[in-house]
Amino acid sequence: MSDPNANSMPSVALFTDGACSGNPGPGGWAFILRSLPDGEETVEYGGEPATTNNRMELLAVIEGIRALGGPARIDLFSDSQYVVKGLAEWMDGWKRRGWKRPKNQPVLNLDLWQELDRAREIHDITTHWVKGHNEHPENERCDRLAVQARDEAARGG
Repeated sequence: MSDPNANSMPSVALFTDGACSGNPGPGGWAFILRSLPDGEETVEYGGEPATTNNRMELLAVIEGIRALGGPARIDLFSDSQYVVKGLAEWMDGWKRRGWKRPKNQPVLNLDLWQELDRAREIHDITTHWVKGHNEHPENERCDRLAVQARDEAARGG
């Protein structure tokens, strides 16, 4: 049965990217959250001194979702297959297997995946993969901000 409140939820576009120098190493994340149809934007970025690229990709999504004021229909755009496939294809299987990957291996970055799973209970999230470094305007903006955040984290800022 469909959610009768789904049509009343606001719609947003969430563009995200993560960057890391070394894996692990200093990393950065960034997002652009755009309200639809008015186009109002929220842009944020941050970094960590010792992390992985996958954690930064996930954290960009989480921080973007945290910036929402309440439940929303989210069109998520990411150049990370890890994020897109994780949300759209893998997460339900991980949960059925007790947060295990095939061959009973633990899910990496479990804390972040579980936070995204809780977000899926509140928000209607549709994922879209975009090719990175391919002149997609919002992806390029997020990449520049994530790299800036990574560099700031590397300098201790």
